[in-house]
Amino acid sequence: MKSRVFISGSTGGLGKAFAVECASRGWDLFLTDLQSDRLEVLANSIQNTYGVEVLQQECDLTDVASRSNLFDRLRSEGLLFWALINVAGVDFEGPFSDQTRDAIRTIIRLNIEATLDVTHELLERMDPSRAFRIINVASLAAFYPMPVKATYAASKRFLVDFSLALRDEVRGRGATVTVLCPAGMPTTPGCIEGIQVQGLMGELTTQNIGTVAAKTLDSALRGRSIIIPGFLNQLLQLAGSLVPPIGLANLIGKRWRAAYQERARAAENAAQVAQAGLI
Repeated sequence: MKSRVFISGSTGGLGKAFAVECASRGWDLFLTDLQSDRLEVLANSIQNTYGVEVLQQECDLTDVASRSNLFDRLRSEGLLFWALINVAGVDFEGPFSDQTRDAIRTIIRLNIEATLDVTHELLERMDPSRAFRIINVASLAAFYPMPVKATYAASKRFLVDFSLALRDEVRGRGATVTVLCPAGMPTTPGCIEGIQVQGLMGELTTQNIGTVAAKTLDSALRGRSIIIPGFLNQLLQLAGSLVPPIGLANLIGKRWRAAYQERARAAENAAQVAQAGLI
């Protein structure tokens, strides 16, 4: 039986880039995401363009029952996998005390709980004839205590530590774990807006999505543990490791609070203009 690459969050910007890059290399896929219509369009497009077999299933990864339905299908069809790319993740920017409980729980359920659940299931569906590759998408934010993105950054730090620990556990099974820690990427309108309000620094640290996907796959195949795309981002991570955490949180907090306030002002101005009937 053929084995596949499993990609979560596959209709988002980075997930789609991974799916296209994998298909261009002739790899069969299993895609999952929240929106079935976008998932179907992506799967059909990839199959028609690259001639690989693409299976897909809609899944709300924050929901235990929805994940169970997905896993039931994998088991009932006896599907095997040689790679897993955990892309699905979410962030709700703003001071922690301003976040809703639902937003906080969603970050934890998707970024942490779903990643662990999917990884645990796929380790049981490894193709025994091939080296098994796991890629977990974290963030450069994982290396910093980050005011205004406190829960998100902490969830990504969890993924870094989990990935490195799991890597040691599974190496005897012929598996490797790679954790991707990118800075800003223009994957959604919200991400693009966030990059823009950071000005020059946002532009300099932003990476091309397709390039990140391709280089990450190459690095994972070579068994690398941590990937930080971009030389400047690597320098920022190194510099941050030399600063005491309290001071680092203060420096980052000033930057992100200013960016958050700028976005809030822009949104308020747009709402006022719209209310005035000017757009």
